Amino acid sequence: MGHEALRQPDIKARVVERWGQDVLDTGGEVNRRRLAAIVFADIAELRALEAIVFPWIERRIAEEIARARQEAAVTVILLDAAILLEAGWNKHCDWIVYVHTPRDIRHARLAAQRGWTAKEVDARACAQLSLTDKVTRADAVVDNSGPPEALARQVDGLLRQWGVHPDLAN
Repeated sequence: MGHEALRQPDIKARVVERWGQDVLDTGGEVNRRRLAAIVFADIAELRALEAIVFPWIERRIAEEIARARQEAAVTVILLDAAILLEAGWNKHCDWIVYVHTPRDIRHARLAAQRGWTAKEVDARACAQLSLTDKVTRADAVVDNSGPPEALARQVDGLLRQWGVHPDLAN
């Protein structure tokens, strides 16, 4: 939703007003990498960006949750957000699951998936709550250091434990 937020005309205009035309790519869209270089280098700039995009994102979260709750077949709604706690979006959640991935694996995956350098990953991590804080505030922790199937088994177990597994709805 963060990417979607930056495509909204009013949000894009506010971003350009604050950080200038240089944050746009040749197609006139916000270049997230350029913007990230600015906001993750200065906490005041990050807070300014959050003030611009967080209200829109929270409205979209609430809308999507309301829409999903109207669907009889939906038994679980998942909100995947690295900054769930920092943004206060956890108020929309019944449970919080911290997905633990060792630093070296996290770096390798983000480099492969998003092209981020170790410095970019670390800058984002520094802007978030500590991993200890996240684990402490979570209702459960799953290990994401192995193959996807291993993570899926852990999630399956949690859904069964909490009585919300889709198989239990039948």
